[in-house]
Amino acid sequence: MSASASTVNSYARSSGQPRRLLLDPWIIGTVCALLLIGLIMVASASIGISEKETGAAFHYFTRQLVYVALGLAAGCVGLAVPTRVWDEYSKYLLGGAFLLLVVVLIPGIGYEVNGSRRWIRLGFMNFQVSEATRVMLLMYVASYAVRRSDELRSDFKSFMVPVGVLAAAAVLLLCEPDFGAATVLFATGLGVLFLAGARIVHLLAPVVIGSVGLAALAVVSPYRLRRLTGFLDPWGDPFDSGFQLVQSLIAIGRGEWLGVGLGASVQKLFYLPEAHTDFVFAVLAEEFGFLGVTVVVALFALLVTRALIISREAARAGQAYQSYVAAAIGIWLGLQAFVNIGVNMGLLPTKGLTLPLLSYGGSSLLVTLGWIGVLLRIHHDTQATGRVRVAPREARRR
Repeated sequence: MSASASTVNSYARSSGQPRRLLLDPWIIGTVCALLLIGLIMVASASIGISEKETGAAFHYFTRQLVYVALGLAAGCVGLAVPTRVWDEYSKYLLGGAFLLLVVVLIPGIGYEVNGSRRWIRLGFMNFQVSEATRVMLLMYVASYAVRRSDELRSDFKSFMVPVGVLAAAAVLLLCEPDFGAATVLFATGLGVLFLAGARIVHLLAPVVIGSVGLAALAVVSPYRLRRLTGFLDPWGDPFDSGFQLVQSLIAIGRGEWLGVGLGASVQKLFYLPEAHTDFVFAVLAEEFGFLGVTVVVALFALLVTRALIISREAARAGQAYQSYVAAAIGIWLGLQAFVNIGVNMGLLPTKGLTLPLLSYGGSSLLVTLGWIGVLLRIHHDTQATGRVRVAPREARRR
């Protein structure tokens, strides 16, 4: 063994890299803060409907605690598995994603709620397959971007391969139907390809085609058209198509600067549908006002910023796959939070998208915390690689 290699190995052993995890305190602190706020808001927003449906005021809160525990376990798995494993098995992840998207559409297997077949029953919970398939597909896109980096930058056909994968997945999601998940998946995937070096002129084609296609689907479907018109003028039909948004806007308006106080929301008491899931942000705004909204938005901004910084650090360390995955996590978190908050505030059409880490739901928490674990692993691998690389120079200075 050479002296240089011996020095590096000695430095790695002395620094404890293989034994001690190098965790990002900003990620951990931000996620813990959002989880705590989420638990408080689920308990507050669901207390009325929980007591009416089950007779137990904190039924949904108790289940959310269980989901958080399972999500933290999933995060530990994401942290423990080396990121190169996801890269090596990306094609299997792709196959598994499409298998889930097809299986959920089969009557008797896929569970239908309110006309949408998005869930598979897993014992005590219904698992929404779009949450898991989004991660699996984006990991494949990141792997493809690394393996075909040169072709991706120059050849339109090579660029269209991952775009075709995303489009096929989006079609299956629309069959459920899950318009929101399809939009977020496609937008996040294109964002990763853009960061991987895809040309702007190449990106324009799927963006234009996708936008026209989604607009056509919205127009030809009476249900989606009603939701669009309800979003544009919810007060025009406040007791039907605009009911949910009107109640959300009333809740946000009542909050004013400092809110009406924890537990004092009126809109959550059978006025605002889905108060503890898709519209938990409106209850937060009513009870904690502009101040509470600012804190939550700042926490999401910090989480997204840290994910993108970790992506940049991974790229500088020569870990392209890890860089793209971290970027995908950041883009997805920011985009889904933006869409959910925009829907609550009447800035976007109503979508069935949860607010990550805050809304009630086992599928969302399991997948989100599992992906946060992957992000922490990327940070660890990047920092460990950086420490090993500087070891010989430090040894020479000494």
